[in-house]
Amino acid sequence: MRDERITKLAATLLNHSVKVAKGEKVLIRGHLNTKPLMTELIDQANELGAHPYVDIFDDEINLHLAKNYHRDQLETQAAWQMQVYKDVDAVIIIIGEENDAEMSEIPMEKHRLRGEIMKPVSEFYVNNRKWVLLNYPTKGLAQKAGMSTRAFEDYLFEVCTVDYEKMAKAVAPLKKLMENTDRVRLTAPGTDLSFSIKDIPVVPCTGEANVPDGEIFTAPVKNSVNGTISFNTPCPYHGTTFRDVKLTFEDGKIVEATADQTKKLNDILDTDEGARYIGEFAIGFHPYIEEPMGDILFDEKICGSLHFTPGEAYEEANNGNKSAIHWDMVLIQRPEYGGGEIYFDDVLIRKDGKFVLPELEGLNQEHLKS
Repeated sequence: MRDERITKLAATLLNHSVKVAKGEKVLIRGHLNTKPLMTELIDQANELGAHPYVDIFDDEINLHLAKNYHRDQLETQAAWQMQVYKDVDAVIIIIGEENDAEMSEIPMEKHRLRGEIMKPVSEFYVNNRKWVLLNYPTKGLAQKAGMSTRAFEDYLFEVCTVDYEKMAKAVAPLKKLMENTDRVRLTAPGTDLSFSIKDIPVVPCTGEANVPDGEIFTAPVKNSVNGTISFNTPCPYHGTTFRDVKLTFEDGKIVEATADQTKKLNDILDTDEGARYIGEFAIGFHPYIEEPMGDILFDEKICGSLHFTPGEAYEEANNGNKSAIHWDMVLIQRPEYGGGEIYFDDVLIRKDGKFVLPELEGLNQEHLKS
């Protein structure tokens, strides 16, 4: 029996996220367990007159490959993948991970090598192709969320098919405000951080590149960050989840970093020079995503949250920082998480996770849900 929720999600991906046109080539990449959505995407793409192509990947196979990565091997793989992305117009990537820690035993130097060599490939499709990334409801993801499989399915389809057009209209005043802002200050328990976003582009995200979506991002002026930020959500990275991450900055650089695994945290931040500088500052406002689950595709959109990102800046909001890593770390400022404030040029714009300026109230949870 056809699941109408999958039908609706596929239509959102093709018509809203990547806006597939007749005659365009669409690459659908996903784990085998995402087959119900993949087949629906194939059928709907054909109905639109587009040409679908499929690439299936498997974590167990990738694990065996990753243990013994060599530079020349990865360079060959990168060349193959680059050609594929050059040959298509749009990319839909569906993640169906059953075990988020599958790659945790891979040595850090192998992760670094792959990140270095594959970086131009990911940069190419991110900056030159229409693309969207999403998670599929699996038992592993349901377990991370602390839900039954059926309850998580219902949750995922709800958050992925929110009214993105309404969200896009509501975020427009915030985009304008951020474009005219110089100094930002963030406060929360263990957090007092200041930086500039002057003249850095601002990008609202309402279902075009990530599903679920619901954030707006820019980047700090690279050397402007000073103070301390303490993250109150799990911070996953390549199969390892870090907790109680705390970063202290001087003139843009992370000069002290602590967590429940401080040595491993600093090993990652020593990947390259850019890993100790920030590549993204974003504010999350998805009305149906309320609690962290250790999956960044969801957690960075939590209503009443923000995220701050060591590593590479996106080309759309480029502050000049380059790195092999891009690690989103999330701070929730709602009262039950200790509260907090965001100030733009000394004006309070959000308190305890709720926007307080009249022109921004449309982004609050109760308005986006109604």
